[in-house]
Amino acid sequence: MNETPQLEILDLRHFSATQLAPLLRDEAIRWSARLHWDYTKATQLLLEYLDSRILPGFVALHNGHVAGYAFCVYEGEKAVIGDVYALGEAEGMRNPICETLLHHTLEMLQATPAIDRVESQLLMFPAGALHAPFLARGFQPFPRLFMICDLNASSLTQSASPTKLASGFRIHPWRPEFYDSAADLIHRAYIGHMDAGINDQYRTLHGAQRFLHNIIRFPGCGTFDAENSWVLRDSRTLNLEGLILCSRVREDVGHITQLCISPRVQRHGLGRSLLGHCARGFVQSNVTGLSLTVTEANSPALSLYQHNGFNMLHRFEAMVWDDASAT
Repeated sequence: MNETPQLEILDLRHFSATQLAPLLRDEAIRWSARLHWDYTKATQLLLEYLDSRILPGFVALHNGHVAGYAFCVYEGEKAVIGDVYALGEAEGMRNPICETLLHHTLEMLQATPAIDRVESQLLMFPAGALHAPFLARGFQPFPRLFMICDLNASSLTQSASPTKLASGFRIHPWRPEFYDSAADLIHRAYIGHMDAGINDQYRTLHGAQRFLHNIIRFPGCGTFDAENSWVLRDSRTLNLEGLILCSRVREDVGHITQLCISPRVQRHGLGRSLLGHCARGFVQSNVTGLSLTVTEANSPALSLYQHNGFNMLHRFEAMVWDDASAT
């Protein structure tokens, strides 16, 4: 399928990991420079999937050379844009190869009869950089922030005494036996929440279980760090009322993949207590940076992070198309 005399868009499944490895190595360098993120393990896993020739997507050839790629994954009646990247793009507001790849990917997904929802969170691209192909196909944008905290300078770790935990609660290290109750907590915490509009896994218990499985088992959000993940329990009932789950995205950088508090015990400073406990644990592990993503319109969460030393490193967008809500 020719777009111009120089650019060809071909099926991703026609290409091997060897052919795409240089492109993915270039992308990993960009991830490290922009987001302080070692993307090596995620790249290795992706290369294994590419060699299996099962990932749907497209490759852009420019003058016969691999210049970019895009892939997606199917989750029942939903599809998720896994990535789009092209050499020399992703840093500015002009990304013509990525736009072309997205055009083909979105056209394919929206034409698939079983798919009625498509989600995308392309962290590498500044907000607005890929508006054209998404908006042309009816996607709704949700601005999000990639934030990072210098743990050596944060009040979370500089205080002489740890933040006092509200009476009746105790913090415990993450253990696998918390899996089911953690999924239930995540589901309850996001009922009616704006982030459930961005990630529909929050809407059901089964979806929350799948979300947990993904962040614990797969390196897409870094390598799960059980030693620096914590749960908050009611001392009387032993019910799980809060949690903070983290991964290691670089030897010296951690990433918060989930922080939530049960709705019935919110506004008691429990989120900050978990945040502080986590930050102090990371410092003891010689981690100097801690990152996270947050929806810009989520004012309570954004205020919590800003008041505890997190600064915006990058503004990007989540994009959602929901055929059911559109009709």
